[in-house]
Amino acid sequence: MRLVILGGGESGIGTAILGKKKGYDVFVSDFGKIKGNYKEVLSLNSIPWEEEKHTEDLILNADVVMKSPGIPDKSPIVKKLVEKGVSVMSEIEFAAPFTNATIIGITGSNGKTTTTMLTYHLLKSAGVNVGLGGNIGKSFAWQVADNKFDYYVLELSSFQLDGVFNFKPHIAIITNISPDHLDRYEYKYENYIDSKFRITMNQTEGDYLIYDADDEAISNWLTTHQTKAKLIPFSLTKTFNEGAYIIQNKMEIKINREDFSMDTEHIALEGKHNMKNAMAATSVAKLMQIRKATIRESLSNFQGVEHRLEKVLKIQNIQYINDSKATNVNATFFALDSMNAPTVWIVGGVDKGNDYNELMSLVREKVKAIVCLGVDNKKIIDAFGNVVDMMVEVTSMSDAVRMAQRLSEKGDTVLLSPACASFDLFESYEDRGKQFKQAVKSL
Repeated sequence: MRLVILGGGESGIGTAILGKKKGYDVFVSDFGKIKGNYKEVLSLNSIPWEEEKHTEDLILNADVVMKSPGIPDKSPIVKKLVEKGVSVMSEIEFAAPFTNATIIGITGSNGKTTTTMLTYHLLKSAGVNVGLGGNIGKSFAWQVADNKFDYYVLELSSFQLDGVFNFKPHIAIITNISPDHLDRYEYKYENYIDSKFRITMNQTEGDYLIYDADDEAISNWLTTHQTKAKLIPFSLTKTFNEGAYIIQNKMEIKINREDFSMDTEHIALEGKHNMKNAMAATSVAKLMQIRKATIRESLSNFQGVEHRLEKVLKIQNIQYINDSKATNVNATFFALDSMNAPTVWIVGGVDKGNDYNELMSLVREKVKAIVCLGVDNKKIIDAFGNVVDMMVEVTSMSDAVRMAQRLSEKGDTVLLSPACASFDLFESYEDRGKQFKQAVKSL
């Protein structure tokens, strides 16, 4: 069996290692450059590869193709493979049949990384033999090749789910759905929503779907489509006989006739959206019958995720917060919503078709000044130019932080929450966040 891998990144290399171990004839092809450390791994495992090109003769003879999530379906080589009837799948789909581990799959437009990390933290603290993968950390396929975990907690993007056909998590979570990446979905929101719900398409009566019952897109989909999974909702406004909710500053979880409650003030994560992430993760812990004391302790000592509402430093009584992971309007909405002090907001980057009107009421209420950090800031200036007193444009992170410091006074917060992708000035949102932290430390 010939396995061709398109994309020599983390998921591609992991799949190559697993494929080789399982006896496939493996070839890796990347249209860009492959990182040096990945090339070494391929050489050590005697796996042939090419970079900066796709040689059709070496690709179109594949029996199965694993496509990296970053490669769109409309790329010419993918189209040719599909026309030939070659099966093109994601790393998750390829690797899942090679493990007997129980899989917990987590998707959503926002909150999926925090929910994934918190779920992993809850299980790991309870002594569960668990791996963490998918969209974060070490490739799932690589771990299936090297490790013997009993459970996996996988963060799954819509791009990864587009390439699954038989994949079936025992527990699925959809944190929320808001418009994102629509350029990959023919600018049709319903296509993107359907893509997220692929997480539950193969689930059976013995499986679980945990979801945000306050989310309009999710609720609408569930009223017009069927899933066999047992539904476990969570909400900030409704209560359930089976599910999770917040009432009088208490988080209540009711699952399989068992109750769990905890004061929200003892939960390390702050903000309403994080209460939802905590309810989703705790629902998994309850399904797995983890002890209440362990759950309480884990929820109170969880450190959060880097680049997601991460408190960097307080300088001259001004709090600097790194929310570089906010690459869409919905994520920035959560960030602004959780601000309790006058805020200097650093925003901008590559716009993915943003509608800034959703942020208008929060900006009026919380934001005193805006620092635009991007190559093209026209939409931001048009939206908020008349709403805030001060607005400046910069093209480097160090200038952005210095300017924010000038515009702020004691008791204020400086928030980096870009609502945009980072590729105009930075390598990635991680690079953007690290540069922000470095610039703050240099003040």
